[in-house]
Amino acid sequence: MMRTIDRIGVTPAGLPLLADDIVEFHAARLLLLMHICGVSGKIEGLTKMAKLDFFVRYPEFFEVARNAVSQKEQSAASNLGSQKQVESAMVRHHYGPWDKRYYHTLAHLEAKQLIYVGKEKKSYQISLTPLGLEKARMLATKPSFMAIVNRMREVKKVFGGKTGTSLKDLIYRIFDKEVGKRPMGQRIGR
Repeated sequence: MMRTIDRIGVTPAGLPLLADDIVEFHAARLLLLMHICGVSGKIEGLTKMAKLDFFVRYPEFFEVARNAVSQKEQSAASNLGSQKQVESAMVRHHYGPWDKRYYHTLAHLEAKQLIYVGKEKKSYQISLTPLGLEKARMLATKPSFMAIVNRMREVKKVFGGKTGTSLKDLIYRIFDKEVGKRPMGQRIGR
């Protein structure tokens, strides 16, 4: 169950508290994602946001996809290695990797006036507000966020110019076993 930081106190002291269960953990990552991987603090479409977030959260999948796109390795898709580094788990969804907490986290960010969510045609546009940009810039300077910020810069360099649909198709093509063949709602992993 996700909780905001100000509601942690209602959790019994004997129960473990995971960062993955804290709304602000996901909110900070999404603010940084929009700031670093977006264009002028904006990401066009929930699909694109989720796929960029997938590559940030699953570094080994990102490396395989980067290699496949650059065609440095012909057998990249079968070479995920033995690392199990995952920031925060995602599940298989109709449109590829997805986190059921996105709607909750985006609503939290919107309620705090850190983002604006609008709709253009069939696509949701997620933009940082001036306050959101200020907070994202501040987070980007924190030493505790340096690793994820650097990873986001790499993800933007490789995949920032692609559409959400092209990223979804790429993920299903390269990671058919890990994502495409996985039952709906099941956690992505090896």
